[in-house]
Amino acid sequence: MYEPIFYNAKAKIIGGKLYPNINGEMFFKETKLGILITVMVNNLPTSKDKCRRKFFGLHIHEGISCSGNENDEFSNAKSHYNPNNCKHPFHSGDLPPLLENNGFAYMCVLIDKFKISEIIGKVIIIHDMPDDFTSQPSGNSGIKIACGKIE
Repeated sequence: MYEPIFYNAKAKIIGGKLYPNINGEMFFKETKLGILITVMVNNLPTSKDKCRRKFFGLHIHEGISCSGNENDEFSNAKSHYNPNNCKHPFHSGDLPPLLENNGFAYMCVLIDKFKISEIIGKVIIIHDMPDDFTSQPSGNSGIKIACGKIE
């Protein structure tokens, strides 16, 4: 995988029990205009219908662990990171969705919702469905299928 030369934080993303082969990395770089986020993920579930590529919800969650329980293997990720108590989709942890391309996804986005120091130790979650940007409190983006801790 490509790794940016300069970054301030990163998360190694791993799949859960349903999709154990998912793997990837997310990089965070502070700039004058905000945080430049780059994410690359391999082995995402694919759609057999070429006219319906899969989108996946992507969020920073407030939890500090990718552990969980029998019902939700990433339950300790907790809810979306939302220190300002904003309505969804304006949580600080709400990010654009990933679009799979033959099981791979790449995205780069510039946002100014947080400082890197505020998210160190938090976790990244990939959900099996796209965020609908409407439903409260978290966009109805389905189950958590992959997780990574920001370090």
